[in-house]
Amino acid sequence: MDWPLIVLISSFLFFLVLNVPIAFSIGLSSLLTIFAIGGIPGFMTVAFKIATGIDSFALLAIPFFILAGQLMGHGGIARRLIDFANVLVGRFPGGLSYVNIMTCMLFGAISGSAVAAVSSVGGFMIPLMNEEGYDRDFNASVSITAATTGLLIPPSNVMIVYSLATGGAVSIAAIFLAGFLPGILMGLGLMVVSGVISVRNHYGKGIKFSFKQGVVKFMVALPALFLVVLVLGGILAGFFTATEASAIAVVYALLLSVFAYKEVKIKELPRIFLQAGITTSVVFLLIGTSMAMSYVLSYENIPQAISAALLGLTNNKILILLIINLMLLFVGTFMDMTPAVLIFTPIFLPIVVGLGVDPIHFGILMIMNLCIGICTPPVGSCLFVGCGIADTTITRVIQKILPFFAAMVVVLFIVTYVPAISLILPKLFGF
Repeated sequence: MDWPLIVLISSFLFFLVLNVPIAFSIGLSSLLTIFAIGGIPGFMTVAFKIATGIDSFALLAIPFFILAGQLMGHGGIARRLIDFANVLVGRFPGGLSYVNIMTCMLFGAISGSAVAAVSSVGGFMIPLMNEEGYDRDFNASVSITAATTGLLIPPSNVMIVYSLATGGAVSIAAIFLAGFLPGILMGLGLMVVSGVISVRNHYGKGIKFSFKQGVVKFMVALPALFLVVLVLGGILAGFFTATEASAIAVVYALLLSVFAYKEVKIKELPRIFLQAGITTSVVFLLIGTSMAMSYVLSYENIPQAISAALLGLTNNKILILLIINLMLLFVGTFMDMTPAVLIFTPIFLPIVVGLGVDPIHFGILMIMNLCIGICTPPVGSCLFVGCGIADTTITRVIQKILPFFAAMVVVLFIVTYVPAISLILPKLFGF
């Protein structure tokens, strides 16, 4: 192993152990590695890569989708989606767990954020499930894992980042379409697990609604559900780009939250805008520093070395995909999704494309792997938020969440080896 690579890995792990924020860990380890390489102006190179890394028109979609998600999160959307999901699946034993999962799928797709889904949907559903006699740690497990489905069902910020990481080889519209069926399949897998556990523990008797009540709940939730249709439909029809669609999503979310549902007051908007700006700055700093690390890896020919090592082991596509999945599952436990996508896409994508794997399909696999990671310690953002809302500990939740992890991994491998699941919709629309 080369000396610069040793410096990169050891310094990165050192900063993580010290609990340094992931963006600063990536940036500082990249800087130290450049010093170890020598002959390159360190501070200037890192600053340049950070600046150019976020200089992309496609990335403008991210702050707009973040703001739209913030407006939706404060606009009473979660409660209306919960009511609608309750009509559809609340009648079954353990119905509230199904409602939780379905609402996370719907809300996550609208907000594009797993953490927002945990805090908005989980903040309402976990206390409600507690009152109905469901186990607190089970409730937290359902909310934590279900929130990740919204990262697969578009619009999704991490999909935009993947499109950027491929250098435009995968369009945003194509990766958006590819995520629908895997996201739904992931949600169904979680429902199977929650259903088995609910029946065994006699959770919930189910609530039945009349047809009239169902229609009313659907009509109330319809304006929120229409956002996905508006964004994706407009992109596919060629009316606007993904970036323009994100701006339209903000306008629509603003009108819906402030004037239609009247859940957000005008005086609350500055605080919401500020929070969206803070979130955006965190994401963009992650993107910038990840670009710096990607440059260091490329300079040291790390992608080529890893490719040669993997293909030296085997050229069997099934085994290569298995190894990459295991590596990404490991990476996801200690690295946030955005830097992981930006750093590891240039490493793994050439390998799998050389074996005949569609880059759209691989993007879904990468995102699914990293979705599992944000539910696991030590840096799982959804795990921490969900435990905080449920007022429980990570140790207790981990014991209950393992069956849900198993379901997510099973779905991951189904999608891995049945590429039609993620490719059928993009091919249908000509991608």
